[in-house]
Amino acid sequence: MHIPQAVQETKAAPRVVMFQRHAVVTRLTHWLNAVFFCVLAASGMQIFNAWPQLYWGHAGADSMQAVLELGAFPAWLTLPSAQDLAAGRRWHLFFAWCFVFNGAAYLAYGLLSGHIRRHLLPRRRELAPRHLWHEVVEHARLRFAHDERARHYNALQKLSYLAVIGLLLPLMVLTGLTMSPGMNAVAPWLLDLFGGRQSARTLHFISAALLVLFVVVHLAMVLLSGPWNNLRSMVSGRYAIQQGGSHD
Repeated sequence: MHIPQAVQETKAAPRVVMFQRHAVVTRLTHWLNAVFFCVLAASGMQIFNAWPQLYWGHAGADSMQAVLELGAFPAWLTLPSAQDLAAGRRWHLFFAWCFVFNGAAYLAYGLLSGHIRRHLLPRRRELAPRHLWHEVVEHARLRFAHDERARHYNALQKLSYLAVIGLLLPLMVLTGLTMSPGMNAVAPWLLDLFGGRQSARTLHFISAALLVLFVVVHLAMVLLSGPWNNLRSMVSGRYAIQQGGSHD
């Protein structure tokens, strides 16, 4: 008796293709921001070590209780390494302006080129609670898209980047300016906005800490979702995705 040979369905293997994910301006400002932020964080910790307590209001240690008392940061984390407060302030101020001008260049490019509108603004369906929860679960399971979906930022990436660009960075800049006596004379409304120089210092520390947390999570996601592919895309702009085949 003749038994027909079973025909098994085969799936084509996925094909790896490259596309240009990041423009030159995005890549350049990204790496400059990384350098500037590292120096800002290190010099900021050196300044903070001079008085590792935070207060709220206009006055300082002589008239109010600290709202937060922290130990000093390790000396090897700070710049400059010597306990020279004046030098630390000069470093911090210089690289703060470098950070501001570099960020302004990125923001101008993002607005004029449409990069922010096309790539960072979430669509309405991406803001649906069900969609956001699905992405949270996928990230918790360390399941990252490597197919056509990877051409675009997901909703969690978009929301986190917008929070940094639109909230944390402006807050850090404005609170930093509020701590300057010169700016207090030019723009006294900043003191009223933040409730005093000590409040501004506390908010400056909190916003900086949240930015450090963002960087840590960002680096973790880069390593977990494919370090070589992500690094290559931020150096050359080229990012690899899979076309065809089956994907999770």
